[in-house]
Amino acid sequence: MNIMTVSNSVLGVFLISQLCVGVIGNTSLFILYIYTFLFKPHFKKLIDLFFMHLTIANMVTIVFILIPDIVSTFGVPNFLDDVGCKVVLCIYRIFRGLSVSTTCILSTFQAVTMTPGNSQWAWLKHKLSTWTFSSLLCSWLINLAIYGYMVEMVIDKTNSTQGGHMYLHAYCQSNNFGNENSEPFLSIIFMYDLLYVAIMMWTSLYMVILLYRHHKRAQYLHSPSLSSQQSPELRATHSILLLVSCFVILYWLSNFITLYGFYSQTKIPRLEGINAFWAACYPTICPFLIMKNNKLILHFTSSFSALRMTCFQRALRS
Repeated sequence: MNIMTVSNSVLGVFLISQLCVGVIGNTSLFILYIYTFLFKPHFKKLIDLFFMHLTIANMVTIVFILIPDIVSTFGVPNFLDDVGCKVVLCIYRIFRGLSVSTTCILSTFQAVTMTPGNSQWAWLKHKLSTWTFSSLLCSWLINLAIYGYMVEMVIDKTNSTQGGHMYLHAYCQSNNFGNENSEPFLSIIFMYDLLYVAIMMWTSLYMVILLYRHHKRAQYLHSPSLSSQQSPELRATHSILLLVSCFVILYWLSNFITLYGFYSQTKIPRLEGINAFWAACYPTICPFLIMKNNKLILHFTSSFSALRMTCFQRALRS
């Protein structure tokens, strides 16, 4: 019993740390974009709208997936009732879906942006500005349509030791998973996620090929400016490739844990907490990967480095 209590406390500390890091990271990035739009308009780009949307989706995902499991690890009973379970899980799944779809849109957007002018897909570049709002709106409508159905399928957990095929949460469980009515719903979710993952992988491979060609061309021209300096498009491409790589790895790991818990006849205590940790890894890491190549942050960093070097040189002279 003491070992279980200690393990729950350790898991709770990990989840609290992840919550703090994720919320601070996404909040800082969102404030950075607001500052850019208001005070540094020459730094803003069309793709920043997608990054802002992704940041909001990630922040809501982190809060709604981690807080119930944090409370559960410290032994608080009946934190969510039937209505609470429906609201929390529905919001979590909707915003998780928005995070997935926005990452996919980002990858597609950047792949089109990098397309050479002589490519058959070059005409899509002129459509990007008009498709920005419509793509995000479609993402909202699709996720609301799919996961709104979960309201009928989720109830508060009645028995923590219950077996069988079902989705388990810290305080909630599925109501009618495992019957013939749930199979089409599970298939839709699986195909929906698989489609986005396939698009991400395809566009990422396309961007890797374009980057490889750019690198070979820079080597052929022997131009120091081409080989040593990165354009904003290349920096954005590197950020998105990192995002997609992290997402695909963590997505399959989280899905494997979810499916294992779903089909396992004996439910493992704290498995939902471990799954929450892995499911929240991508939205936690995401803002730091984006900030890594943010132009405004790079500008502040270079200015700070120049100021520090100037102060150091003055100190040596004195």
